[in-house]
Amino acid sequence: MDGCMICGKPLSYNEIGAHKKFINRGSKAFLCKACLAAKLGVTTEEIDRKIEQFKAQGCTLFV
Repeated sequence: MDGCMICGKPLSYNEIGAHKKFINRGSKAFLCKACLAAKLGVTTEEIDRKIEQFKAQGCTLFV
């Protein structure tokens, strides 16, 4: 994992978790939050809200 596969930005644990949750749990390459939001057609704020929601539910992909 070197960074976002589109823009190269270093990735946080939660960005990797979001990619796994929204795209493919078995992924080996990941998108940063901004590139993931663009791919999904949503805002980064919406992704942040979903991350918080999944964390509250106990999802271990997020810290």
